[in-house]
Amino acid sequence: QVQLVESGGGAVQAGGSLRLSCAASGFTVSDYSMGWFRQAPGKEREGVAAIDTERSTDIADSVKGRFTISKDNAKNTLYLTMNTLKPEDSAMYYCAAFRFVPGASLQAHVYKYWGQGTQVTVSS
Repeated sequence: QVQLVESGGGAVQAGGSLRLSCAASGFTVSDYSMGWFRQAPGKEREGVAAIDTERSTDIADSVKGRFTISKDNAKNTLYLTMNTLKPEDSAMYYCAAFRFVPGASLQAHVYKYWGQGTQVTVSS
């Protein structure tokens, strides 16, 4: 049974950093494309960063240069390292995974498995 559990969210001041983790079980992260998405109240879910099985990545323009996505195969965990956080980065952050995704995709509809989310709040 595939399970994704996010952690690492919290409250931080603008300019600060956080690292989100997504612990995977029921599959091997090296075999799946995975992504991070976020959703703020009243807004649509937005793709933030994605990584495929070849470790190619795609990063949304809104966070490029500030956010990095990575996988640790030994820990079977996906990470999102977020630097220079801004108030507009505040949202619920979700990780997603699926084996049959064409590359590193920021499109939510291509992912089958989702975690429950972790809240990130950035104050000015």
